[in-house]
Amino acid sequence: QVQVVESGGGLVQAGGSLRLACAASGRTFTSYAMGWFRQAPGKGREFVAAISRNSGLRSDGITYYLDSVKGRFTISRDNGKNTMYLQMNSLKSEDTAVYLCAVGINGGRSEGGYEYWGQGTQVTVSS
Repeated sequence: QVQVVESGGGLVQAGGSLRLACAASGRTFTSYAMGWFRQAPGKGREFVAAISRNSGLRSDGITYYLDSVKGRFTISRDNGKNTMYLQMNSLKSEDTAVYLCAVGINGGRSEGGYEYWGQGTQVTVSS
């Protein structure tokens, strides 16, 4: 079982920045892909970014982004700290949502690639 805890959300003005963190328990952190999804009020869950697992293959560390956040958001992972980050710059009001961290074997852009989910952290961008 993997426990997932997000932190770093908050209220920020448009154009500002926030960094989200996702801490995952377990000794096999590098075996899992990790991702961020978000859900705005009245909308479905939306893929934001993902980073592949570290298994010593050429596919390690590949990142994926939602088109609307490319160039503004950066996903990274610190395997020594069992933590993943989402640096969000140039935030827009449409980025307002609950951001959820996901951990799984396959990862990718689909929710089905993840087995473990956090509770979410609120990001609110005021215009």
